[in-house]
Amino acid sequence: MDTTTTVAANKRRKLTHHQQQPPLIPNLPDHVAHLCLSYVHPSTLYSVSHSWRRLIYTPTFPPFLSLYTLFSSNDAVFHFYNYDPISSTWHSLPPPPLNQLIVRHPSFISRTLPVQSISVCGQLILLAATANNFFPALSHPLIFNPLSKTWAFGPPFAAPRRWCAAGALGSSVYIASGIGSHFSSDVARSVEKWNLKNSPTTTTAAERRNDGDGGSSCDAGSIHQKLDLEKKRMATALRARRSHGGGGWRWEKLKGLKDGRFSREAIDAVGWRGKLCMVNVKGDAAKEGVVYDVEEDTWQNMSGGMVAGWRGPAAAMDEEILYVVDESKGALRKYNHETDTWQDVMESENLIGAQQIVAAGGRVCVVCGGRRGGIVVVDVISESPKMWMVETPPGLEAVAVHVLPRMSI
Repeated sequence: MDTTTTVAANKRRKLTHHQQQPPLIPNLPDHVAHLCLSYVHPSTLYSVSHSWRRLIYTPTFPPFLSLYTLFSSNDAVFHFYNYDPISSTWHSLPPPPLNQLIVRHPSFISRTLPVQSISVCGQLILLAATANNFFPALSHPLIFNPLSKTWAFGPPFAAPRRWCAAGALGSSVYIASGIGSHFSSDVARSVEKWNLKNSPTTTTAAERRNDGDGGSSCDAGSIHQKLDLEKKRMATALRARRSHGGGGWRWEKLKGLKDGRFSREAIDAVGWRGKLCMVNVKGDAAKEGVVYDVEEDTWQNMSGGMVAGWRGPAAAMDEEILYVVDESKGALRKYNHETDTWQDVMESENLIGAQQIVAAGGRVCVVCGGRRGGIVVVDVISESPKMWMVETPPGLEAVAVHVLPRMSI
């Protein structure tokens, strides 16, 4: 054998050696080891070995929850970041496909112009913002999928808007009221719904579990099976879209509001027990509250006890337990629908000036304003609620936070 052949053979052996990864668990096939390790908490896997650390970020491993945060900076630019609670690190998201948004304007010196976003079906959705000349910045919703790390467009708005009420219930997105390029009483009273479950590019977490996506097997056969299932699901959704003139890929008009009083601010419509709850102004000022019954397509006045205690940002855990932060007192409370009262969970000066909250995975995450700023996390399922701060990237101010599956590598 000549020297050239020997060198080439050695290179092939070295390359093959580097390409071969050690087994996840010795003497077990990787797909079996994958199944066993999926029952171990990711923080434990992260600290054991590099191969297990890589595993928890792969698309086929059950994703853990993480924070997705919208930040503003001193140069009046918005930034999107993901906080990984396992490694305690921040990662920037790919920039969304839109023009630069207006964050501040001389007419509103002490105010940040809102960007309204929600989370539904394991995805982050941008719904409203302000562009140049105070026009609505978005003609379509923008959808970020954490597992594929990509942005996509949703169905076009019948009336692009800003300073509206935005929320989610189940797999549906709701927008209500707001202002377009100019004030319109029709837009200010309008309510629309978009069901992501019927959308051809969207798959719910439940459907993924039922189809085995994100499950235990990682062999070639199971991967091809998942691809085939995804293709069939896409084809079925596209056929339904064609046969129904768009199907779920459109906004559906609902019963409108009685007036335009909910177009004054960017408002969170909170999904709770089959209803959407919202108030017309933020903070602890006197306010009006309404409740939309999804099944009946009717609006009702919010109960006296609920609206009286709605003294700051609110959110619902699994659409069952309603929480609010009294931003002037720094008190986190939960709602008792049987007595129509709010019960104290904890009180802390760190919660004073709360701007926005989200509740998921047994935690309430709070975007704090005032001199402290930052993000506070409260564990509300332990016997004695625990609270800690999440250190944010330097030079950035948190505007909104969501809890979604971690991004894949």
